[in-house]
Amino acid sequence: MQSATIDPELLRAFVAVVDSGGFSAAAQRLFRGQSAVSLQVKRLEDRLGAKLLERGPRHLKLTGEGEAILESARRILALNEELAARAREPELSGVVRFGAPEDFATTRLPAILATFTRTFPRVALEVTCELTLELLDRFHGGGLDLALIKREPAGPSEGLRVWREPLVWVAADHAAAQTSEPLPLVCSPRPCLHRKRATTALDAIGRPWRVAYSCGSLSGNHAALRAGLGVAVLPLDMVPHDLVILNEAESGLPDLADTEMALIEAATLSPPAARLREYIIRDLEHGGSA
Repeated sequence: MQSATIDPELLRAFVAVVDSGGFSAAAQRLFRGQSAVSLQVKRLEDRLGAKLLERGPRHLKLTGEGEAILESARRILALNEELAARAREPELSGVVRFGAPEDFATTRLPAILATFTRTFPRVALEVTCELTLELLDRFHGGGLDLALIKREPAGPSEGLRVWREPLVWVAADHAAAQTSEPLPLVCSPRPCLHRKRATTALDAIGRPWRVAYSCGSLSGNHAALRAGLGVAVLPLDMVPHDLVILNEAESGLPDLADTEMALIEAATLSPPAARLREYIIRDLEHGGSA
């Protein structure tokens, strides 16, 4: 009977095509010919007995079956990389001091760090969650090896851009912004990029506002939003399921431009820190729009 094993290289080609948006770009990423990548995807489709991609002259999109296996393919490739990394560097050990904004540290980051620690159990991670300016102060003071920081796309270019964040207005219900009074804001204390983005955008359209609740804790701000104390600006991917995204046109709120997340690193990285850097970049390249 024929083995049901799927060659990881076929999965790698499929994921690369999806992430790159086409066969040509995937071939460049994999350092292979476009025809070879196309053949690998065809072999995977034949192996699974399902069509994974709809190909057109100007478009490429996942089929229902393709959507269903994409995350499984990612998990298999991640596990394969874990095993390969452990075989290459079984004795990797040391301490890595890493910083990140609290909202990001409670969403995408745990999965990245969990994968890293499973692969390198002898590496100790010291994770600090603070506002970006506080992280920058700690980093420039020599207190961090790596840090994810929020920045304006048109601002200083410190660090490597690894994530693009669409921002949205969020509240407990759609009526929260329907008021003739100054708009009540829920935000973190200064300095906070999301607070600045909200107040600058409101000032630009001449809409009055007031800070109704200010808390340095993300969970505290979420609680204030749930209690109906005001509206806030949050990254789209980090909006809790029990809060609503306000329609800008219907609520009279201004459009919000994206922000960026960048990875900054010390001038000299230890082998464990360099490996964590690779994990973060690889994961966010797959999951983000950077």
